[in-house]
This record gives sequence, structure tokens and C-alpha cells, in this order.
Amino acid sequence: LSDIQKKIDYEIRMREGACKLLAACSQRDQALEASKSLLTCNARIMAYMSELQRMKEAQVMQRVARRSSDAGPMDDRSPCKAKVAISDLRIPLMWKDTEYFKNKGELHRCAVFCLLQLGGEIFDTDMVMVDRTLTDICFDNTIVFNEASPGFELRVELYSCCSEEDYSAGSTPRKLASKLSTSLGRSSGKKMRGALEPGACSPTSNGGGAAILLPVPSVPGPKYHLLAHTTLNLSHVQDSFRTHDFTITGNEECSYWLPLYGGVCCRLAAQPHCMTQQMMSGCLRVKLGGEPQGWTNVYGVLKGTNLFCYHQKEDMEANVEPVLTIGINKVSSVILSMPIYAHDIRVIHWMEAFWQQFYDMSQWRQCCDDLMKIELPSPRKPAIVTPKQGSLYHEMGECIQTPFLHIYRGRKRVLSFRFSQNKGQWHHRAIHLDR
Repeated sequence: LSDIQKKIDYEIRMREGACKLLAACSQRDQALEASKSLLTCNARIMAYMSELQRMKEAQVMQRVARRSSDAGPMDDRSPCKAKVAISDLRIPLMWKDTEYFKNKGELHRCAVFCLLQLGGEIFDTDMVMVDRTLTDICFDNTIVFNEASPGFELRVELYSCCSEEDYSAGSTPRKLASKLSTSLGRSSGKKMRGALEPGACSPTSNGGGAAILLPVPSVPGPKYHLLAHTTLNLSHVQDSFRTHDFTITGNEECSYWLPLYGGVCCRLAAQPHCMTQQMMSGCLRVKLGGEPQGWTNVYGVLKGTNLFCYHQKEDMEANVEPVLTIGINKVSSVILSMPIYAHDIRVIHWMEAFWQQFYDMSQWRQCCDDLMKIELPSPRKPAIVTPKQGSLYHEMGECIQTPFLHIYRGRKRVLSFRFSQNKGQWHHRAIHLDR
């Protein structure tokens, strides 16, 4: 419970920062990114609170079950977890002929992103700007959920915001106050500015603690709206690119509307732990060949759809080819053909490992036919600073990322060259420190 509470506290602090950033934004792209972060933080807080409530209820049920005198035997066997990955998200658009081919009508642009939730884990994609020049909305992110159960439900939500809307609603009173201050004079303008600018207790202020905890609509700036959604489960997992139905919630009258075709294409893959991890390893006696005297001591490793048999443990660690590989699947059976002695518990452990493996395979079904490939997500690229922002902060950022060549005389630096790149050509400028 403490880990969940720490996650909630962290997201609350992130939300406070997003609110402050959104109120201070003067650029459209900055405001759209801040609003996106705010929506994601709110979604995570709600998911963590639900998870915390479920954990508390589970604890109560466990205490009640332990106190119950008539509680019968319970089957404590549970399926293994899995890594579930969704990638190559493509959402086709259906523009009118006059808009796409003839390029007529008002150019309508929207900022969109996807929010993906599986249990208590929530991830967001990068933001994409969409207009009639695009035929598909493409998200290149690979999103991986590490602790999925066979009954998982992966909800995919598409959010949209019209980029032409007023994204600096919080700064409008300040702009008006600044103009009045200039036209009315310093004394009268200062009083008018104080009346128009939001104070610490104002609903649009981020100075008070209560306003930060309000939902997204109470914060000034651009607003994202749910445009479409779908829910994927185990039956949708396949090691290939598939199309799934999209439930559209908006209409043409909405400012954030985009002409969706009604489907979402993606690749949904899963790797159960029983396919990627060693579920059991140790000494075994197996029968090699058809001779009755063919029993041999081997070091066995149960992993995925195979039981790998090595002469010794060191062969497995050295990646030597196994002397024998026994294939297993969901319909395999294990027959004990030797007596189990009380002092030899290893056979019992192996039998239990086999039954658990068969159970995991039966629950994860097609995911255990072959190991599906999951590509690890690449780290997100930092936001690109546009030249028009031109503040000292951004100039400092450019200098930090610019390569330098320093020349020293003894321990004293006397000359530095700063390199920059323009249209693929490297240029340098000498910066003299000691003349």
C-alpha cells in the first residue's frame, strides 16, 4: 500500500507542476504539451486510487477468510504474469474528397495523442498534429506493460484538441491589464491590473492549493476531449498487424472532431513469463533411447515449450547445445515411472513445475504457441526548441548541447572553439579567454 501511496503523491506533485506550466505558457505547442501532461497525471491518480481501494478490499477479504471456520480448501494456483506490448498504432482518417484531393475549405488542425491503460499502469503516446494532409494518424511508440494477467483489459483512448482554439486563456486578463496599464497611466493602470489579474484564491490561479486538485476543465488553457476508444484483451493478441473496432464519441459539430474511419490498427503481442523464464531447473533422470537400461542423469531446465537436458549445469551456463530437448505443450502429459522416496523431494517439485507450466499455457493460450517478439521502446526524444522562442534559457540550452574544443596553457584554458551545424555543414567560432 505504501508504494501505491508514493505513486499517488508523485503524480499529485507532477500535476501541480503541469498546472503552473500551463498557466505560464505563451506558446501553443507548450500549452498543448502541458495540457496533455495534466490529463495524463489525472488519469494516473484515478487509476492508483482505484488500485489502492482494491488492495484494501482484498486485505479485508483475506482477514475474513482466515477467521471463517467453515472455509473449505482453496486452489491457490494462479497463472503467471506476462509482458504485453502494443506498437505500430495507426488510425486511418476518412476526409471528404473536396478536403483531401481538392484542398478546399478551412484548414482544420488538431493535436491528438493516445492514452493506454492496463490495470494500474497508464502510458501516453507522443502528441501528433493532424490536418487534412494526413491519411493516417501514426504513433511510433512501443508501450510495454510488464505485469499483465490472462484476463487483462487494455483500454486505448484517443484524445483530440483543436489547435486553433485560444490556448492562452489564463493569460488573456494579463494581456488586457497590460494594455490598460499603458493607456491609463502608471497609477490608474496599476489599480486596474490588480483588479483584472487572478489572485491567489482565484479559480484560475495556481497559487492556492485547492485549485491544483480540481479536474482539468477548471484549469485555463487548451482542453483535450475523448474522441474514440476501444478495449483489447487476450483474444486480440496475435503476432501480426491487426485492425480493431474503434468506438467514436465525438461528432462533426465538435471543434476537436476528426473524420475517423472507425478502426485502429496495431500490433498486440504478449510474452508470458513461462515462455521467457526458467520455471524449474535441477537434476533429473531421463531415458535416452529405447533400451531399458537407458536412464541417464541430466541437468534439466523447464522453459517455454521445451525441457532442455544437459550433461551438467556448467553446460547450460556455457550455452552448450542440450543433449536432449523434449517438447511440451498445453496437451502434454507427464507420467511418473519411478517411485518417489520420502527423502527425495526433487521429483515432487518437478511434477508441480510441470503442472504449473501446463496450467499457465492453458490460460495464455495462443501466446504459448511460439514466443512472440517484443521490441523494447526507444527513449523519448527531448522537445526541439524552435528559434522563435529566443529566450536566454533556450540560448543557454543550445550552448550546453554545442560541442566545444578547449585549448589549455598548462592548467589554464586560453582558447575555446564552439562548433555548430547548419544544413549539414559544421562551423566553428573562436572564443578568446586570454588575450
